[in-house]
Amino acid sequence: MSNRIDVKKTYKLYINGVFPRTESGRTYEVKNAKGDFIANPCLASRKDLKDAVVAARAAQPGWNKATAYNKGQILYRIAEMLEGRSAQFVDEICAVTGVTKTAAVKEVNESVDRLVWYAGWSDKISSLTGALNPVAGPYYNFTIPESMGVIAAIAPESPSLLGLIDAISPIIVGGNTVVVLASNKAPLSAMSFAEVLATSDVPAGVINILTGKKEEIAPWMASHMDIDGFDISGLNKKMHTDIKVAGAENLKRIYSFKAAEPGRILAFLENKTVWHPIGI
Repeated sequence: MSNRIDVKKTYKLYINGVFPRTESGRTYEVKNAKGDFIANPCLASRKDLKDAVVAARAAQPGWNKATAYNKGQILYRIAEMLEGRSAQFVDEICAVTGVTKTAAVKEVNESVDRLVWYAGWSDKISSLTGALNPVAGPYYNFTIPESMGVIAAIAPESPSLLGLIDAISPIIVGGNTVVVLASNKAPLSAMSFAEVLATSDVPAGVINILTGKKEEIAPWMASHMDIDGFDISGLNKKMHTDIKVAGAENLKRIYSFKAAEPGRILAFLENKTVWHPIGI
C-alpha cells in the first residue's frame, strides 16, 4: 500500500462572494486540543476590512429591496445547505475545540435550527415593530422598520459555529449587510460556512467573513466611517469602552447581546415614519 500526503485545506477570507487571500500575506497557526497543527487561516488586514465594507455597501440596496419572503427563503436555504454538510462541521469542531462528538452534533443542529428560527422572523418584523399611529388630522401615519445599512460584528470565541450564526442572521434578516470577524481560536467552522454561503442563494457581498485578531480588527471596525452599526457581543468587556469611544465619531450604534432574541434584529433597524393623506 502506497503512502500519500494529505492535501491540507487552504482557509481564505470570504469577501463579495469569493475567497481572496489576505492582501497582507499574513497567516497564523490553528492547533487542535492536543497542540497539533491543523491549518493556517488568514490574518485579515485593514485593507481586507475596507474591501469587505465596500462589498457590503454595494450589496445592501439590492438586499434591502428583496421581499421579506425572499430573505426568509434564502436563510432557510442556507440552513438546508449547512445541514447537508453537518458531518464536516462536526469533525472540524471536534478537531479544533476538543469537545465530544455529541457536543459538536448538538452545536451544528442548533446552528441549523437557529437559521430556520431567524428565517421565520423575516416576514414578522414589521408586525412586531411597525404601527399605524393615531394623529389629529386627515392623515395616515405609519411607522415602518428600515434597515440601517452595513453592520460589523464580532463572533464569540465559543461556540464558534453557533456564535457566528447568531452574529450574522439577525443582521441580514432585517435587510442589512454584514462584515463579521470569526472566532480567532476556532475559525475553521466560519470559513467552511463561507463555502455553504457561496453555494447558497445569498447574493455576493451580503455576508463577508474575516479571520484574524480582534484587538487589531475591532478598533478598525469601530472607527470605520462607512459602518453604521456594530455588534460587539464577541468582544472582551475590557475592550467595550474603547470601542464605543471610537464608534462615537460617526454615531455608530454599538450593541452587545447575550442570547438569540428578536431584539438582535430590531437593534439594527431604523423606524421610518410615513404620512399619507386619507382619500375621500
